[in-house]
Amino acid sequence: MSGTVKPIGSPAERRADLRAKVEARRALLVPGAANALTARIIESQGFEAAYITGAGVANTQLGVPDIGLVTLTELAATTAAIAEICSLPLIADIDTGYGNPINAFRTVRVLERAGAAALQIEDQVFPKKCGHFAGKALIPEAEMVAKLKAALDARDDPNLLIIARTDARAIEGLDRALDRAATYAEAGADLTFVEAPISVDELAEIARRLPAPQVANMVVGGRTPLLPQTELAQLGYAVVLYANAALQASIRAMGDVLGTLRREGRLDAVIDRLADFEERQRVVNKEAYDALEERYATSRPTRQRRSDDRD
Repeated sequence: MSGTVKPIGSPAERRADLRAKVEARRALLVPGAANALTARIIESQGFEAAYITGAGVANTQLGVPDIGLVTLTELAATTAAIAEICSLPLIADIDTGYGNPINAFRTVRVLERAGAAALQIEDQVFPKKCGHFAGKALIPEAEMVAKLKAALDARDDPNLLIIARTDARAIEGLDRALDRAATYAEAGADLTFVEAPISVDELAEIARRLPAPQVANMVVGGRTPLLPQTELAQLGYAVVLYANAALQASIRAMGDVLGTLRREGRLDAVIDRLADFEERQRVVNKEAYDALEERYATSRPTRQRRSDDRD
């Protein structure tokens, strides 16, 4: 991204790229981003896609748990902000589609315009809960199929992937979750996602019994065992989400650094944990904006040197 402001590749190109990666079924690692800064860091580390996590948006932007409080407007604004500065294909978590099939239809239209390459919709009752929380409830299978059909009809770009997630494992058991996922694939979902399996054997069974490309969700502290990418690729998974690894890292890091500052009134002991000024400017691609400023400048007023303009 250094030296340019406009992301590389059109939304259509990013969608086609993600579809090809999904079809390869090589357990594509997809970290989660709840804001544009995190997406920049994900891209700078060489990942091939990013996941706009509903839980992360709730935690980061609203300071609330993942219990269905994020709105379509908030998610669309986040997606558009990330798509503007990030060249990676973006998988957006649209929860339950924000209502009935008509709501799901509009949600797909809005998120496709915002720049998403794939959309994940789930079969929980609204308001939903995190897939690793207790107290979830499901809508009837037929209602989810109707939402999927609406989502598929709504997309303009056939390469926009629709991911059908089921939370039935925790409520109805693995067999029913597999039945639901198979039904969703038959309805046209491009990928299916059985949330919160509780063992390696269940992860293997999901990949073995469902012919559609599968999503695995590696949640630190969640119910699913944390398998490495190599094992998940061997099982045949297409996508592996690390939805909130970056968020969890930032919570710990901020707590440690700010706790030290509060206790000691200084940061000498943790200065090595802080990005320096130059690194921070590299992450946000300041060099490219400096070049734009020079390109469009109409006068040359006397100003302080940029290298000293630190805040």
